[in-house]
Parts: sequence; structure tokens; C-alpha cells
Amino acid sequence: MIDVSNLRKKYGEFTAVEGSRFSVSEGEVFGINGPNGAGKTTTLKMLAGLIEPTSGTARVAGYDASDPEM
Repeated sequence: MIDVSNLRKKYGEFTAVEGSRFSVSEGEVFGINGPNGAGKTTTLKMLAGLIEPTSGTARVAGYDASDPEM
């Protein structure tokens, strides 16, 4: 399960992701689409634990996305 709530990522004054909210149940297939610069890659990097969100939460399989055990 993935649960994202109020996810936000800023790089200085530039906001890459603003207030993203969604959930994906176990076994569900999902996709993220949008125009160039919409924050798709940044969101996936936060879910993978590669970058820290500025604010908000992202949980994957019960773990905080920034948890090294995830």
C-alpha cells in the first residue's frame, strides 16, 4: 500500500511538488501522468526514498518512504 498526504518538495524558491495526495491499495496498478515539469519524477524519487520531501508524508508498505529499512 502507498499512502501520500500533502507531499511537497521545494528546491529553493522553486516548488516541484505541491500538496500531492493519493493512495494505492495492495495489488492495484497505477500510473502517474502529466505534462513536463509537473513533478512526476520528483514524486517517484520521494516514494523510493532517494530524496526527502520538504513536507508531508509518504508511506510505502507501512514504512515511511525516508526510512532506510524500506
